[in-house]
Order: sequence, then structure tokens, then C-alpha cells
Amino acid sequence: MSMHNKKRVVLAYSGGLDTSVILKWLINDGYEVIAFVADVGQEEDFEKVREKALKVGASKVYVCDLKREFVTDYIFPAIKGNAVYESRYLLGTALARPLIAKEQIAIAEKEGAEYVSHGATGKGNDQVRFELTYYALNPKIKVIAPWKTKEFLETFQGRPDMIAYAEKHGIEIKSTLAKPYSEDDNLFHISHEAGILEDPACEASDDVYSKTVSPEKAPDVATKIMIEFQDGTPVKVQNLSDAKTTTKTDPLELFTYLNELGAQNGIGRLDMVENRFVGIKSRGVYETPAGTILHAAHRDIEGIAMDREVMRLKDMFCAKFSELIYNGFWFSPEMDFLMQAIERSQSAIDGKVYLKLYKGNAYCVGRESASSLYDKELSSMDIQGGFNQQDSAGFIRIHSIRLMAHHAIMKNKLARKK
Repeated sequence: MSMHNKKRVVLAYSGGLDTSVILKWLINDGYEVIAFVADVGQEEDFEKVREKALKVGASKVYVCDLKREFVTDYIFPAIKGNAVYESRYLLGTALARPLIAKEQIAIAEKEGAEYVSHGATGKGNDQVRFELTYYALNPKIKVIAPWKTKEFLETFQGRPDMIAYAEKHGIEIKSTLAKPYSEDDNLFHISHEAGILEDPACEASDDVYSKTVSPEKAPDVATKIMIEFQDGTPVKVQNLSDAKTTTKTDPLELFTYLNELGAQNGIGRLDMVENRFVGIKSRGVYETPAGTILHAAHRDIEGIAMDREVMRLKDMFCAKFSELIYNGFWFSPEMDFLMQAIERSQSAIDGKVYLKLYKGNAYCVGRESASSLYDKELSSMDIQGGFNQQDSAGFIRIHSIRLMAHHAIMKNKLARKK
């Protein structure tokens, strides 16, 4: 069959063992494979990845720089929405997947490809994140998910079969495959899981971590910085401990610089057991330096500039917002609704937050805002101000009515039982 007549598939390709084997397997199954490599900030030699894909047999390779879009359209909105899954995980992998899948669909449309494919397993979250995005953006697309395909599973019982297949077809195996765990790296974070980390009681040794210095080995002097927000979006960072007062305002440069400062100070490490969307618990070890700093700073500026009741409502749906990101529903009607609510809540979240970065922690030590709702005279213990403290007596009596009624009923009920 000529290349022109073959079925075309766009494969999300990383250059690793799994996607390289999948690339060859698809070719041997009669497909013309277009490899798509997404640069979302991972440490990778993309030219080597391109060369490897072509050597394995890809008809064409796209390497797309998505870092800036990742920061402005995915990371910053997540920061504005205080997105934290199960109160701990800052969603580094989950945030990148809809962006990657969106670009993959765009390439499929450009190339006239009827199929898209990915290397996510049938046990994890990524299969859902990729495929929900595919179908949301192109309902007619056909998805080839090898790890959910009978023929593929019969061929590859495990890692040794994949290595043997790679050797048979002359596919280079990276030396990094010797690592006894799995990693996902991007600009926002790096995750470490599986392998030796599958025992949740086993402490991850320091050589597992690759983005951040150990807090114990971080500098003994705090790094003081200022982060400025406009409408909830970080627009400036200044290093106040630097003789040059290094300043960054470009979104990508700002985020990259915070990653550097956070990594130097051991900030952003997390070791947790989480609940995957498919119902399986998994242990993940994460490093998210800039994200951890920005999350702390953003929560702090909201504290001074956001109305109390708006904050309570926003906190109620932040858990749902985080869950939607984690489960792959970025392109969903409920996400559109929440995004609009989040944007509205950020209309007055302007100002500066001052932080100290020190041995694994980002401490907020000061804040100022032109839209501040803080009134020193009202809250002061030393100034009488415009608040009549005698009014509090009636305020307390009103709130006590239902408490007195409840306890009177319970007291009578207990007496009747006796």
C-alpha cells in the first residue's frame, strides 16, 4: 500500500520507549504515522526526538513550542482559581494534557488525519484527559489507544516485551529507562511515580528529586521577593534580595524565574497518595516550585482584596474546579461556567505580595492593594474608629437565638427519655 493510500494517524510522541514502540507498531499495522511532539517545558533534546521519530518511521514530525500558551492559558487560570486537587496536588500533569491534545487535534485537521493516538495506559488519568479533549474538539475523530487494544496487549505483556520489540526493530532505548520509576516533566512541575515508589511507606530518596534542592541543603538566608497581580494574574516579580533587583514581567520569563528561585530554596516538594479518576489510588511525588509560590501569593492577595462572601462561594467551587481539571474536563460546559465565575471574582484582585522563600517554604510577609478592603481603623485594637462596639451585643444576641432554641429542644428530649 502506498503512503498516499494509508490511513493517517497523528501520534502524541515523547521519544520514550512506549511511544516509540507504539509508533512502530502502528506503522506495522498499516498506518502512516505523523509524530507530534509538544514542548511544554520538559528538559529534552527535541532535535534528537525528531530524528528518532523519523528513524523509527514517522512520515512527518511536528515539534510545537507550547510553553507560553501553557503559562498564560492554563497555569495562570489555574492559579486564579486556586486549583488544588484533594487539597494538596497543584495539577501539573493534568493542566498540560488538554493543551497537548488540543494541538494534536489541530495537526490532525491540518494533515487530514482521520485518527489520533496516545501512549497513556488504561489504568491512569491521562487516557481520559486526552480522549475527552479529542472528542470535545472533534467529535468525528477516531482514537487509537494501544494500551486498550487487545492485539497490542497480547503482544506486550510488560516492559521486557517492549524492550525486545525495540531491539528487534532497531529502536534506540534511552539510558534513562534504567530509572526505577516513571516521570512526567513540564514547565509547571515534574512528577515521579510507579516503580520503587509504589510502596507508599517507602521514603523517596533525594536522588528521586530533580527540579528542587533538598530543603535541608537550601540556603540559610531567605530570598525576599515581590509578586504583583492584576485581575488575579501575576504580572511582575522582583527579587528584593538581589543587588540588581531582578525584575520579570513577561509571563513566561516571570514563571521560569520563579521556578529557579523556588528550586534553589527547596520549595514545591509533595509526596502523597491520591485518588485517580478511574478509582485506583496511586502514590505521586511532585516538584512544583513556581506553582507553589504563586498559589501562596495569590491566596494572600485575595485575602485583602476579595469580599468575604465572594471568597466563601469561590472556595466552595474551587474543589470542583480542581476536580474537573484532574479528571480531564477542561473543555466542558461546566468548566466554561466556572471559568467565567472565576474571572468575575478576580476583577479587583490587584496588588503586591511580599514573600520570603526559605528552606522549602514560601512565607507571605506583607501585602498592599489599591482595591484593599482592609480598614485599619475598623479592625484595630488600639483605635476606636467608625465601629461602635456596643452594636456587637445585639449582633451576638441575634445569632444566639437558634443556638438557645436547639439546646432547649435537646435538653427537653433528654429529660423525656429519663
